[in-house]
Amino acid sequence: MRWEGERQSDNVEDRRSGGGGGGGFGIGGRSIGVGTIVLALIGWGVFGINPLTTIGMLSGGGGAPQVQQAPASHPPQDDKQAAFVSTVLASTEDVWSDIFRKGGAQYPAPRLVLFRGVTPTACGTGQSAMGPFYCPGDHKVYLDMDFFDTMSRQLGAPGVFARAYVIAHEVGHHVQSVLGTTAKVDGMRGRVSEREQNALSVRLELQADCYAGIWAKYSQQAKNWLDQGDIESAVNAAQQIGDDTLQRKSTGTVRPDAFTHGTSAQRVHWFTQGLQSGSLQSCDTFSARTL
Repeated sequence: MRWEGERQSDNVEDRRSGGGGGGGFGIGGRSIGVGTIVLALIGWGVFGINPLTTIGMLSGGGGAPQVQQAPASHPPQDDKQAAFVSTVLASTEDVWSDIFRKGGAQYPAPRLVLFRGVTPTACGTGQSAMGPFYCPGDHKVYLDMDFFDTMSRQLGAPGVFARAYVIAHEVGHHVQSVLGTTAKVDGMRGRVSEREQNALSVRLELQADCYAGIWAKYSQQAKNWLDQGDIESAVNAAQQIGDDTLQRKSTGTVRPDAFTHGTSAQRVHWFTQGLQSGSLQSCDTFSARTL
C-alpha cells in the first residue's frame, strides 16, 4: 500500500504521552502483556465478557484501572505509524464525504484518538484490551496502535492494508451512528433475549465490514495506492477475527449462539460485498435473509 505522501487528517488526537509504555500496558499499576490482551480481546469479542473482568483475573488485580488524562495533541511529525493512521483516516473522510454529498447530506467526520493502556471516553473507560473501538457518545474512534503488533504476531493478520481495514471498519461504525443504525440496535437492549441481541450485534458488525469494503473500493479508485496482495491481507484479517475462528483457537469449540461479530466466512463475504458493489444499499445486513 503506497500511502506515504498522501493527505493526512487533522482529526487525530494523541493521548499517548499519558499512557503506559514498554512491553506491556500499564493498567492499575500493573504491566499487562500482549498475551493477556489477546485473551481479553477474545473474551470481549466472542463471549461478551467485560475486559476489566478478564484483565483483573489474569493480572491478579481487582477493581477499575486508574486513568489519567493527558493533554490532547497532534502526533509528532516523525511518527511514521501515526502518519499512516492519519493518512487512512483522511482517505475515509474523502470517501464518505463524497458519498454523503451525493446523497444530499454532509458527512460529520469522526476524530480518532491514539492512546496507550486506558483512556476516558463518553462510553466509559476505554482499554487496549477491547481492541480498536468506536464510541457513539463522543463520535470518536479509539486506537492503541500496539494492537497492530497483536494482529501480526498473535492473530495471524499481518499487512499494512489489514491495518487500514481495521480503521475503516471502526469508521464504518461511525457511519452507522450518523445514519441512526446504531441507535436502533441499542434501543433493542433489554427488549430481546441475549441470543437475539447477539444476532443484532453480528449484523451491525458485518455491515461495518461492508462499509470498510466500500471505502477500499473508492479509495483505490481515487489513489490507485494498493499493491498486489493488499486486498488479500484485508480479507485474511477479516477471516482471522471471525467469531468461529477465535472461539476455535481459544476453546477448541464453536458456539454460534455466542457470536457477536460474525463468522470468518461472513466477515469476508460482507467486506467483499462492499468492495465489489460500492453501494450502501448492498450493505443492508439487517434485511438480508442469510448472512
